[in-house]
Amino acid sequence: MLYRYRVLIFLFSLSMITYLDRVCISVVGKRMKDDLNLTNEQFGWVLGAFSLAYALFEMPTGALGDRLGPRRVLLRVVLWWSLFTALTGVASGLIALIVIRFLFGMGEAGAYPNSSIVIARWFPAVETGRAQAFIWGAGRLGGALAPLVMVPLAANAGWRASFWAMGLVGVVWAAAWYWWFRDFPREKKGITEKELTYIQESRRFRPQAHGLAWGALLRSRNLWALVIMFHFYMYGAYFFYSWMPIYLQEGRHFSESEMQLFSTLPFLSGAVGCFTGGFLSDWLVKRYGLRIGRASVGLVGMGLSSVVMWTSALTSDNVTAAYLLSAGMLFKDLTLPVSFAVCVDIGKNRAGTVSGTMNMIGQLGGFFLAVFFGKIVDWAGDYNYPLYIIGTLLGISSLLWLVIDPTEELTWKVAPANDPGLLDG
Repeated sequence: MLYRYRVLIFLFSLSMITYLDRVCISVVGKRMKDDLNLTNEQFGWVLGAFSLAYALFEMPTGALGDRLGPRRVLLRVVLWWSLFTALTGVASGLIALIVIRFLFGMGEAGAYPNSSIVIARWFPAVETGRAQAFIWGAGRLGGALAPLVMVPLAANAGWRASFWAMGLVGVVWAAAWYWWFRDFPREKKGITEKELTYIQESRRFRPQAHGLAWGALLRSRNLWALVIMFHFYMYGAYFFYSWMPIYLQEGRHFSESEMQLFSTLPFLSGAVGCFTGGFLSDWLVKRYGLRIGRASVGLVGMGLSSVVMWTSALTSDNVTAAYLLSAGMLFKDLTLPVSFAVCVDIGKNRAGTVSGTMNMIGQLGGFFLAVFFGKIVDWAGDYNYPLYIIGTLLGISSLLWLVIDPTEELTWKVAPANDPGLLDG
């Protein structure tokens, strides 16, 4: 097997673990709420604590990966989040949960920006979209597995045990990653000269040193369109990550076993969307060019998701609504690997910084959704009200793809030649 595909296996498993850890709290959320006597609004703040910390530390951790390399940074990321995943299982009340989940978010921040750095350094440009598809498809598979794994575990050993188990899994991954992976293909023993040459001649990353120019980020209309698009995208994403199991049980009156099934389906649909979007985008790029290849997938995917989310909220039949939500996840996730591929397209050597910036602004949308979903439901007494807002924002996100141009690369200043984070070993 080619070495870059072995690297992709590591990133695939990382993404699965990330979403198993992230979705775990929503799957056992009803049990946690009942055990700790939390209202919807209080539980929203628990969910929001993670997304706020995740947002604040995304860009700094992505920039750190650009400089220090993803090998060391991902080791720190996974060990940190695994510790606070396990500590979630010992929380005894609202304040402890909020603090632990905030620190968990700090730890998990940077996982995907650093994965984008790996893609920029290890994969040729023509494989960027499909590599991102595997990473994000794996995340959706992790989300699909979460109800199947966590519900039986929580039923037999209690909801706390699910967090302890996932903390252990992360520690094992981190040890294997640091032992095997190297920041640049040339540093990895055993890689053939043929594969090495192919990667280095056709990847987005270039060994020339370029430093971070904040003005290039702040003045770029293209980047602002990208990050605002992703901000609105995350309102839809966080509904599935954080509130959907409770929505199904309390809003649509499903049993826990029914919730287990219908919480799994959207993530399976999302995996299909991720793989389809990434591979389709790369195929369209070859046939019609970079802009059409990226933007067309984003425009259509987000537009269809908007329509379906509105339709699901208006549907009175509970099962039909659940199937429609799964379709909404599929269409929405056509865009996910494409968004991160655009970060590599325009960021080049600073793919971690650009993807971290996009994800930072995006995760703020997740924070607002996590907190205000519970507030709106408690105020209105109707779980469908937030879906109308989500559907509208996804529609705006779709239109922003008319502005996003992946051929418009960001301009970086020349950095000192001895910058260790930018030179290929």
